[in-house]
Amino acid sequence: MFLERLELKNYRNYKDLNVDFKSNITLITGKNAQGKTNLLEAVQYLSSLTSHRTQTDNELIMWGEDFSCISAELKKNTNNFELNVIINPPKRKTLKVNGVKKTKASEFIQHLSVVSFSVSDLLLLRGTPEDRRLWLDIVISQIYPTYVDRLIKYNKIKTQKNNFLKEIKGNLSANTELLNILNLQLAIAGSNITYLRLKLLKELTELAQVKHAEIAEQELLTIKYNSKVLGDFDIINDKIPTTEEISKLFETKLEERKQEEIIRATSLVGPHRDDISFYINDIEAKKFASQGQQRTIVLSLKLAELVLIEAKINEKPILLLDDVLAELDDIRQGYLLDAIGTETQTIITSVDTLQFKESYLEKVDILKIKDGELII
Repeated sequence: MFLERLELKNYRNYKDLNVDFKSNITLITGKNAQGKTNLLEAVQYLSSLTSHRTQTDNELIMWGEDFSCISAELKKNTNNFELNVIINPPKRKTLKVNGVKKTKASEFIQHLSVVSFSVSDLLLLRGTPEDRRLWLDIVISQIYPTYVDRLIKYNKIKTQKNNFLKEIKGNLSANTELLNILNLQLAIAGSNITYLRLKLLKELTELAQVKHAEIAEQELLTIKYNSKVLGDFDIINDKIPTTEEISKLFETKLEERKQEEIIRATSLVGPHRDDISFYINDIEAKKFASQGQQRTIVLSLKLAELVLIEAKINEKPILLLDDVLAELDDIRQGYLLDAIGTETQTIITSVDTLQFKESYLEKVDILKIKDGELII
């Protein structure tokens, strides 16, 4: 997989930008707040139709403009693709592949696979449960694009349920026939999401443990999925239940907390409330691991993503490194660059080229961004 061209119109601080990628490794330099991260964000958006930096797509549009457009040309296997997204609120965003409109997100995101590694990812362990859920959901969508459609369906049902709960305003005597129907739909839709999260997280953990052991030989990485339905699920040792089994447990939990949900007027059970915990030698990393240990965990996870996605789609995903190398020590930085090699298309952002060895820069195409423009 190779991204050949990226075009941005009214995107963040880019009025009109065209970038041609000619090398497997591209280094984009520039001072802070010039648009380096915005460019990588646009590439990731094409692969997932979401950004961890925004709450709504409106934030992606340049100030004072009505719309934003992201376009790309890429080669996948022996095929060429043109991707185009137009964000034009309040209308739904327009998605096109080779000029043909796509109505489902899965029909669009299946063409471009990306692994993004940024400074904010280094805070994954200390971030919010929402941050960790989004990270896992993006990984899954890279492998199973239809997962995005399942998330959309689940969130629609959850929104309907929350609206109903707000309507009855804590009235325990209200007719809950509609709530029962929505809970059943939520259990079915949510069980599929939970199952895929457990399945992919297990495969990812097995790969990450190997990567982690290569950096920190005396430390064992383990992961638990903290589910409101299943409890704290040991990803490696616990047996993954079927979707039917998860759905039945889901229904039971919903019934147990039905009155509480009515009183609090919100959905308290489901994958939208779940979290992920990381452990080093059975000690929770979020609370007790050093900054270096936490960064080793995230580095191991990102390298595991690359391996897993390539194995699943039979294509190397594109790697985006956003100012992250400056935050890693020499050992971890060297390990990352060696693990990537030169076969994976990698787009790196950095303030300058000083942290890179001359031998490495010989293999790199260097671009410079200033005030949202490409400097030749």
